[in-house]
Parts: sequence; C-alpha cells; structure tokens
Amino acid sequence: MADTASAAGEAAGGEAGDPVAPYPAAEIAAAWQRERPGVPTGSIEIVTPIWWLAKLFANDRDRVLRAAGIDTATLDLLSVIRRSGPPYALSTREIAQRTLVTAGAISQRVARAERDGFVERAPGTTGRRTVLVSLTADGHALIERSVDAVLGREAALVDSLSPPERAALVALLDKLFTDVKGRVTGRDVAP
Repeated sequence: MADTASAAGEAAGGEAGDPVAPYPAAEIAAAWQRERPGVPTGSIEIVTPIWWLAKLFANDRDRVLRAAGIDTATLDLLSVIRRSGPPYALSTREIAQRTLVTAGAISQRVARAERDGFVERAPGTTGRRTVLVSLTADGHALIERSVDAVLGREAALVDSLSPPERAALVALLDKLFTDVKGRVTGRDVAP
C-alpha cells in the first residue's frame, strides 16, 4: 500500500513517500459515512469518477466538434452511415436501430443534414415507406475530417493507459455497462 501511495504521490508531482490525499470521490464517500453511518457508499468511488470523466469527455468532444464544424447529432448520423460501408446508405429504420434514437429524432436529424447538403434521401427498394439515406460527397468529407479529429483527440486523452490497462478497463466497463443496462431497462429486477 505504501508503494502505491508513493507512486501516486510521485505521479501527482510530489516526492516519493509524500502522503497522498485521498481521491476526491473517496473523500465524498468518507463524508457520507461520517454524516450518515450505514448509508451505502460503495458505489461513490466508481460512479462519481465515471460521471466526472463523462463530463470531461463530452465537453472536450463538443469543443473538437465545434472546431470541425459539426454537432453531436450530425456526427452520430453521418458516422453510422459511414461505418455501414459502401455505398454508405441505410434506411431510416436501420439508422434508428444503430443509434438508439427514436424514429422522430432520426427524421429531424436527416432533414437537417439533407438541408445542409450532407445526406440525400431516396425511396427504398424493400417497401413503399422505406427511405434510404446516403452520404453526399460533402457529408463524406465532413465525417472523415470529424472522425479523424474526434478519435485522434480521444486517443490522446487515454494514451496514459498501457495496453494491459486499456484491456482491463475495457473488460470492466463492458461488464458494468451490461449489468447496469440490464438493471435499469427492467431486464433484471434485483435491487
């Protein structure tokens, strides 16, 4: 434990052996335990940093997207079409399924992106109500630039993690996400 504290102190800019203040989430958990003994605080040191990281990542991504000239909703739409591969066209139903956004929201996003010249709509071949959405040349160019900017920045933000640390974090986040998603969507009714 002392080795971990020393390493953390050095990483924070201190000298080896310097006492290390508890992580802020640990301070929050300790304060609740002091003020409300017995209240369950075991999640604070997990959930609080996830919330903080989500906010930091979201704010940074917003800055990168603004600089690239695209908003989050348009990035989401163009990305799902681009990832589909040539001919870069999907039905509005496929887009809704892949983005987990309502059909109404997809309709609004497609209309805005079409107005801006990033996508085109065409009748589908599988039914009279099917609409295919495809990238225009401008949409393709925008998503290529945007993905390079966003993924490059996010790679830089996590480059302090070693490959084994990344693999461990990916596995733990996937496990936690799957479990929490099941619990909050009603697939698991355990408390």
